[in-house]
Amino acid sequence: MTVPWRSDVTVLTSQNDEKPRKEGGRSLRASAVVTIGIGATAAVVVAALIQAAGDDPVGTALSMSVPADYKQLIEEAGNTCPEVSPNLLAALLTQESGFNPKAQSPVGAQGIAQFMPSTWETHGIDGNDDGKRNVWDPEDAIPSSAKYLCTIARDVKDVPGDKQNNMLAAYNAGSGAVLKYGGVPPYKETQNYVRSITALANKPSGGGGKTSTTTQAATAVKAAKAMLGTPYSWGGGNASGPSTGTCCSPKGRSGKAITGFDCSGLTLYAYAQAGIALPRTAAQQYAASKPVKPGDVRAGDLVFYGTSPTSIHHVGIYVGGGWMIDAPRPGTKVRFSPMDTMTDLFGVGRPLPQHHKEI
Repeated sequence: MTVPWRSDVTVLTSQNDEKPRKEGGRSLRASAVVTIGIGATAAVVVAALIQAAGDDPVGTALSMSVPADYKQLIEEAGNTCPEVSPNLLAALLTQESGFNPKAQSPVGAQGIAQFMPSTWETHGIDGNDDGKRNVWDPEDAIPSSAKYLCTIARDVKDVPGDKQNNMLAAYNAGSGAVLKYGGVPPYKETQNYVRSITALANKPSGGGGKTSTTTQAATAVKAAKAMLGTPYSWGGGNASGPSTGTCCSPKGRSGKAITGFDCSGLTLYAYAQAGIALPRTAAQQYAASKPVKPGDVRAGDLVFYGTSPTSIHHVGIYVGGGWMIDAPRPGTKVRFSPMDTMTDLFGVGRPLPQHHKEI
């Protein structure tokens, strides 16, 4: 594949002079994003990536069309745990009530997320901190729905088969039924429920299939979030997950005795879960990605560091709000990092879905 030249890529410049990164800081800001053309200097600063972010930034993008009143609720609640995404939560609410907060089923399910009263009593939360748990209030019901999905995902995590399907089946038929049948139970309603939500959540948002879809990007981000806290291992990580690494880093650190990821091992693994096979090194992954214009950057895009396409030395997965998930360096763990964590941010790329051999 032809390597995109610098004049064609989104280049990121940092205002950070290699100061130590803040651990757990709440006000770190992303670097300025500029477009560099042939013979040009910084031309366009994109404010979308220069914003404050919390310790747990939004991890995936919502591409489904939802009522404006519920968009922020769904985006926030859709990142409650790695098993849930905004698109999945939006698809579930579409299936349950069509976003009708006054919906009530013949069997007594209530509200926008269709909680049965007994389930709401146990799992309903006060999402808007107004002192009440109200099943008819979307500000309570939507985050409660996400929290309940996370709970039942843990309940059925050891059941064979597709974990997302099992989670959705448990939401519809109960965790006990999924445990009893060792997967999606043989109920026509539940099977149709799982099939419909999955199809809706996974529907591509457009773009002709030339690059990874928003669904694939969301899957990659979820996979990376599930690896938070995994040790850094030089040369570690593959499509199957953490692995022992190799020797040695430029400073002589060996990964042979450490099971974990290096930066490109993490991105390779995350996108493998979305069905996209990336090459092994950060520079190769840059060559296997399509440059993204500043205004088009979205969660799941890869953020590259270096001074030229062939000198790319680090890569992370953008998650929103000026943050990324990365495996930073020996002695650290997979974590959220601000994008200005290094001074040589080079470009943002979106993985192309060709299958590459791991090198």
